[in-house]
Amino acid sequence: MATVIQHEELVRRALNYIAERRMACPGTPVYGLLDEAGIRFNLSPRDQEALERLYREQTGGDKA
Repeated sequence: MATVIQHEELVRRALNYIAERRMACPGTPVYGLLDEAGIRFNLSPRDQEALERLYREQTGGDKA
C-alpha cells in the first residue's frame, strides 16, 4: 500500500535535496536543480513555485 505524502513535505524534501546537491557540487546552476527536484519529487507547477520561493527566502535571493 502506498504512503500518501503531503505536498508541503514533498517541497521540504525537494528543498533538502537541492541543499545537498549544492554542497556536493557548488557550481551547479540552481535553476537546473529546481527543475530536477521538481521532476524527482513529482511537484506540480504550483509546488515548484513554492519551492523556488522557499529557496530564495532561505538563501537570501541566491540564484547562482
